[in-house]
Amino acid sequence: MTSTLVTDVAELVTNDPRLGDGSALGLLTDAALVVEGGWVAWVGPRHQAPAADASASVGGRALVPGFVDSHAHLVFAGDRSREFEARMTGTPYDGGGIATTVAATRAAPDEVLLARLRALVAEMRAQGTTTVEVKSGYGLDTAHEARSLRIAREVTDETTFLGAHVVPAGVDRRDYLDLVTGEMLAACAPHARWVDVFCEPGSPHAFDGDESREVLTAGAAVGLGVRVHGNQLTAGPGVRLAVELGAASVDHCTHLTAADVDALAGSPTVATLLPGVEFSTRSPYPDAAALLRAGVTVALASDCNPGSCFSSSMPFVIALAVRETGMSPAEALWAATAGGARALRRTDVGHLGVGARADLTVVDAPTHRHLAYRPGVPLARALDLGSAEGVS
Repeated sequence: MTSTLVTDVAELVTNDPRLGDGSALGLLTDAALVVEGGWVAWVGPRHQAPAADASASVGGRALVPGFVDSHAHLVFAGDRSREFEARMTGTPYDGGGIATTVAATRAAPDEVLLARLRALVAEMRAQGTTTVEVKSGYGLDTAHEARSLRIAREVTDETTFLGAHVVPAGVDRRDYLDLVTGEMLAACAPHARWVDVFCEPGSPHAFDGDESREVLTAGAAVGLGVRVHGNQLTAGPGVRLAVELGAASVDHCTHLTAADVDALAGSPTVATLLPGVEFSTRSPYPDAAALLRAGVTVALASDCNPGSCFSSSMPFVIALAVRETGMSPAEALWAATAGGARALRRTDVGHLGVGARADLTVVDAPTHRHLAYRPGVPLARALDLGSAEGVS
């Protein structure tokens, strides 16, 4: 098995507090690591590095764990730029535009959907994302939801059944819930790891607390892990339902009550914030600082989708989180890596300690702080050790 020494690392973010400076980021300076068989085999100061079969220099740049994007909607067709333009001139977002994407996605052949999916994943990787979750939700009938998940499986094992995205126009709510929790779930569960629901009584298109509970408990009963879209448009039952059901993550968390924060603080459920959505919908940003003060585990994700946030950039999300939600650069980076891993209940990604998957992202700067310090600049990219001796 070939080993590779990655060296000349100005700053290495391990996310292991037992390493380096003892902080949550586990920072090491003038560092190196050894990769063997796709896994981290050694981490430490450069001058103590063991011999390896090959070497790769990052030329005095920073190295961080690959970003873990734990919330994305990437199987779709069509374009909703006009909807974005309308929002920027005053039209409020309520989730209704999803129907436009559903029509385009249903009409697109498999090869078109897969090509766009692969292009978006490549775009993410070019910006440092190495793990991504992909949801269905733009099919909204049995055949198209199952098709979306089969296509998503081509690029990731982190696939989520989101048949309960919205109620399709012209379909009775009760009939649709019966479909989602019955025939559609049976067809989709073999291709999914998770079940999700848009729990949002503030939208006429989404689902209330009782309907959401029905969807989630049905998914859990067939072995799917639970995720929740919650508290995006208004304060509502999503957060507390997620905690009650032991969900891995509740995502958005834009409008939280004190009771919501208390519930999250006493649970393993991760609060996944999606500040790109607030940027793209002109909505208020969540208060990440308050969540962190309460002891809540926070993740950051892109929510890349054609309607409410068509951005695949986790560095952009990090910069927004620092500028708009009260996070420090270190807190935001941890949330975009280790936090995302916790939201997916993964222990092999989101850190660079020994035994981690060697998902490495190089930052074209001497420190991780530049991810927030230089917003919009393409500094981060996944490091492919198989393509070159180095990256300088």
